[in-house]
Amino acid sequence: MIADRIEGKWIDLFAEVFARCKVAAHEPCAVLSESQSRALNVQLAELALQKLGARPFHVVLPTPRQSAPVPIRSTGASTALQGLEPAIGALTASSFVADCTVEGLMHAPELPQILEGGARVLYISDEHPDVLERLAPSPADEQKVRAGMRMLKDAKRMHVTSPAGTDIEISLEGARVGGVWGYTEKPGTLSHWPGGLCLAFPRAQSVNGVLVLAPGDLNLTFKRYLESAIRLPIDNDYVTAIEGSGLDAELMREYFAAWGDREAYAVSHVGWGTNPRARWEALALYDRRDVNGTEQRAFAGNFLYSTGANEAAGRHTLGHFDLPLRRCTVALDGNVVVREGKLLE
Repeated sequence: MIADRIEGKWIDLFAEVFARCKVAAHEPCAVLSESQSRALNVQLAELALQKLGARPFHVVLPTPRQSAPVPIRSTGASTALQGLEPAIGALTASSFVADCTVEGLMHAPELPQILEGGARVLYISDEHPDVLERLAPSPADEQKVRAGMRMLKDAKRMHVTSPAGTDIEISLEGARVGGVWGYTEKPGTLSHWPGGLCLAFPRAQSVNGVLVLAPGDLNLTFKRYLESAIRLPIDNDYVTAIEGSGLDAELMREYFAAWGDREAYAVSHVGWGTNPRARWEALALYDRRDVNGTEQRAFAGNFLYSTGANEAAGRHTLGHFDLPLRRCTVALDGNVVVREGKLLE
């Protein structure tokens, strides 16, 4: 386990990333956290903002009581704010928010109100700074993601195949396209660090085929590399079966079923990773408490298939899987952007 100690290099690192978010001297900046937040990142955020001459203040909330039938992991939908207007008002009045909540505000119901006030929100993923240090964002990351987003917006269909047997057709017409590169300069926007993702949230009844998870692919809800194959037939967005004889399939079946919610089986988003510094194998080198798996969502050339909530399709659920697959080929209207797990320039 890596020591939770403030290091001068990490203060400098956080300051460099905040500077990319155009944090200015004397700017009022909120540091949002909860009682179960990673205290080291909260402290580094404050010290880095002070290093830049900004005026940081803290919004700290108690982590709410658990309400789900199973542990919730990596949903991107923090429940910390609980609609508390005084706290939301403080964030809305801030031009920059360093989001250090456990799950992040990406899909939180309070986010639109905060962004409407013009805040630039940067979610610092719940990773040890040792992870964040290797994945400091750069303008080159932004260029890759923006290029991918343009391609997604211009395309009508995505076709994904793999040697393991994946064969999925995805309609992109009416999809909501997004992307993150690790910082944000524009008022009223959110990004997360680490970054390096191009994503589409398909509208309802847009995804059909079969997704085959092969050994070495990842189930990031469990922070686990798969050791046996899982076959997921998909009919009009919904996983209709979890086929496989190993422990990995059994764990997935149990977690899916625990929600008692059909929407947990539906597609949330699809896309690919663009970050050349993010490493597939890095999850094996850290204790689970030190990582959140954002690096494995972003490694260049992975195909990311996620189940759960999808506002573009009008679906809401806390059940969620993020499943980065290797060795896939991703084509947009016949134009290959990822070939057998390699991101094409």
